Amino acid sequence: MTGPKADKKVLLEDFFGPNLGYLIDQFERYKQDPSSVEHEIGLFFEGMNEADFSTLAPKVPADLETSPVQYEKIIAATKLAENIRTYGHLAANIYPLENHKPDISHLEFEGYGLSEEDLKQLPAAIFARKGLSAQRTALEAYNSLKEVYTKSIAYEFDHVHDAKEKNWLLERIEGRQFQLPLSRDKKLTILKRLFEVEEFEKYLHKTFVGQKRFSIEGLDIMVPLIDEIISGGVLNGAEYINIAMAHRGRLNVLAHVLGKPYEMIFAEFQHAPNKELVPSEGSIGINFGWTGDVKYHLGLNRQLTADHSGRVKVTLANNPSHLEFVGAVVEGFSRAAQDDRKKPGYPIENLKSALSILIHGDAAFPGEGIVAETLNLSRLNGYRTGGTIHIIANNTIGFTTESKDARSTRYASDLAKGYEIPILHVNADDPEACIAAAMLAGEYRSVFHKDFLIDLVGYRRFGHNEMDEPMTTSPQMYTLIHKHPTVKEIYSSSLKQEGIVTEEQLTDIHNKVLQKLEAANSKVTMLKKKEEEELKIPEPPSFNKKQALISTKVPLEILKRINSELLQWPKDFNVFNKLEKILQRRTAALDETGKIDWALAETLAFATILADGTPIRISGQDSERGTFAQRNLVLHDSKTGETFVPLHHFSDAKASFAVYNSPLTEAAVVGFDYGYHVFSPETLVIWEAQYGDFANAAQVMFDQFIAAGRAKWGQKSGIVLLLPHGYEGQGPEHSSARLERFLQSAAEKNWTVVNLTSAAQYFHLLRRQAAMLTKEEIRPLVIMAPKSLLRNPLVSSSASDLSEGEFRPVIEHFTFSREDAKVERVVLCSGKIAIDIAEQLKEANGFEWLQVIRLEEIYPFPTEELTTIFSKFNNLKEVLWVQEEPKNMGAWNFVEPRIREIVSNGINVDYIGRRRRSSPAEGDPNVHKLTQSKILQLALTRVEVEEGGN
Repeated sequence: MTGPKADKKVLLEDFFGPNLGYLIDQFERYKQDPSSVEHEIGLFFEGMNEADFSTLAPKVPADLETSPVQYEKIIAATKLAENIRTYGHLAANIYPLENHKPDISHLEFEGYGLSEEDLKQLPAAIFARKGLSAQRTALEAYNSLKEVYTKSIAYEFDHVHDAKEKNWLLERIEGRQFQLPLSRDKKLTILKRLFEVEEFEKYLHKTFVGQKRFSIEGLDIMVPLIDEIISGGVLNGAEYINIAMAHRGRLNVLAHVLGKPYEMIFAEFQHAPNKELVPSEGSIGINFGWTGDVKYHLGLNRQLTADHSGRVKVTLANNPSHLEFVGAVVEGFSRAAQDDRKKPGYPIENLKSALSILIHGDAAFPGEGIVAETLNLSRLNGYRTGGTIHIIANNTIGFTTESKDARSTRYASDLAKGYEIPILHVNADDPEACIAAAMLAGEYRSVFHKDFLIDLVGYRRFGHNEMDEPMTTSPQMYTLIHKHPTVKEIYSSSLKQEGIVTEEQLTDIHNKVLQKLEAANSKVTMLKKKEEEELKIPEPPSFNKKQALISTKVPLEILKRINSELLQWPKDFNVFNKLEKILQRRTAALDETGKIDWALAETLAFATILADGTPIRISGQDSERGTFAQRNLVLHDSKTGETFVPLHHFSDAKASFAVYNSPLTEAAVVGFDYGYHVFSPETLVIWEAQYGDFANAAQVMFDQFIAAGRAKWGQKSGIVLLLPHGYEGQGPEHSSARLERFLQSAAEKNWTVVNLTSAAQYFHLLRRQAAMLTKEEIRPLVIMAPKSLLRNPLVSSSASDLSEGEFRPVIEHFTFSREDAKVERVVLCSGKIAIDIAEQLKEANGFEWLQVIRLEEIYPFPTEELTTIFSKFNNLKEVLWVQEEPKNMGAWNFVEPRIREIVSNGINVDYIGRRRRSSPAEGDPNVHKLTQSKILQLALTRVEVEEGGN
């Protein structure tokens, strides 16, 4: 775009309408600050001044007067048109309570030096948009454009930088191509749905007085809005619709979008057993055995027919009170539904087959950081889902906090601008505008496979949970709300005026809805009385039973063949020379004298699992290579940068293998991978922390979903968590995966927690997990993964350990023949400290009095195995638990009472390790070595041992 002024004038002749307006806007910015525009545009403006710019002739109709004054009017009118598009949302009628003053300063032509007569003299072509072509003058086009941008829908898409997307949006919006008049039947359908929504809430309010329900009232149109999105999604090819939402309006969505029977909901309000009521897949209600959850946290899976457009499986995900975290889980649902995992290689994506709908709160959307994390996943290869439709259920207040105290932005939706997501703000009291917004959102998603956001602006008719008094904290707002008609009343009146419905028909609709509610509640009341007479509290589900034994051995010849194939790559593929040498060492690893390290054991486990037909997904920061350069599952050509994944090409592969480097995010990625596995339970899904303590940032996911999801919702998961853990003097943030937190949540056999000391143990454990995926006993697997031990020879295993061994929850260090009667001390330990001890015991002489036992599986605690071992030692005097972590961390508090239950009375049970601390580890490597040496000395010296501190 550089060159002399004459060339620039020729170029400028191609600009007119909104493009000319854009250029004018850029020139004005350039005058203020040349660095505020893109470099190329700045070069174009070099040497130009305002006079030069104003005299350049834009392309206008031939019959238009071309005086300099007229050009100035054209430029002003073009700028006005662009500002209506950009700032019209500030003056739009999007607030039902009309408690926000519109800003019309950008929309009045007088502010641009224009008069009404000026606009009459200018052609509508200046505005240059389809849909305005029928207007003869700029004044008519101006009025039409202002009406488009300032009614019940406000548009924000100036932040969308892709020209194709922006032009598509302009044409759809200004041509009103998505706001086609609704048919009479469609309007009646919406009206009947609004009756169902409102009467359901009113019935709950008067029938179950004082019970929380988190009413939808004030945003009633959200239910028809979701209906419309689902119908559009199915028409565009969706077979699965996955919904995430918090409490507000959830019961209404369950009842009317997902078809959860009123009987089940009323039974939950009456705290009644519901075994004779209509069963509900995925919604366990208030059942006995597991803990269950409150009714407004429960999810549902339903197969529905969407407006004659096909059958679709709709899922509303179970959700805790931690707002917005379920969004990442639901994105995982959809990606799992979209991935075809039946063939080797990366899964084949079908972005049309599943659609995510995430419903946010207006306070939570800008307030919870997980929202930004989840939005960031939307365009990434390993996490994209082809565009999510977001709805902000905007009642303009969070709990008792008004917007001015809840966010630093004008709108609740402003966060989405950073991800170039188009935003519609729509008045929740205008049902037809809301349906139009749903249509545009669905169409945009189907064309561009990008996220779209509808900010549904309404109000909250009652307090936060129907039991508090909102007049106490928001008197002005609730004075307006108490006088404000409901959307059902508003739309009923509108359709009466149109002659679509009569007062008698409205009464009939109301009576039919009420009769259905009354009948359902009567049925529940009758069944409750009957079932209470017969009630027996059952035992907890069979999940609490002992795991079945599964063989995880793999014949040696198969392992050798797979290992050989995995070390082959295309002849013209250039593996980095240092890495090639490392990988080629694996050639002899399965020989009689060879050793298999941790990474090779993992690769062989993955390969044999794929050979069994089980797909695998692993993601995390640096998972392709491995944080410690140990994995290298994705090879990079050192000359071209092309990639090659050996696990995609070996001959026995029967399922997909996906490995992704995640963004620098823990919570959203853990939630995504958890959701992926819940939706595709036949897939081995692994999330790997870069360092184990980074899992801190995903603690909500562990606490509310992975640890407790089965007990609360009956939601099974077999996700694997790899959490690098071990004290190597790297400081507080690179040592501990916070083992104690996972053990503190361990109960009812909700997950397996291990801290392993051999490559073979890892191999067999992964294979066991894969074999258990579709069984009732499946549970999440938490692995304290190694760091320095990845290449420690003492952790390496022989080929026979893989081909003939099995996973052992307990390992004895001294396994050769010895006199058990001489053993006076048992040292119990787990993970890296066990290898540190093993390095001190390479010579067994002089340690006849000692046995070291490695606790590989900490939970479920291997009581039977330890009892058998301890029974051999008739002269046992003491049992010492040895750990690296401080006394208030690690496994000590968990294992101590269990050890005491196993050992005989009179045997001392004591602790060796760091004293209690507030920080996990020392920051000085020299202090670390000194402390570690002292721990080992105390554990292996035959003296009376004092407790390791308080």
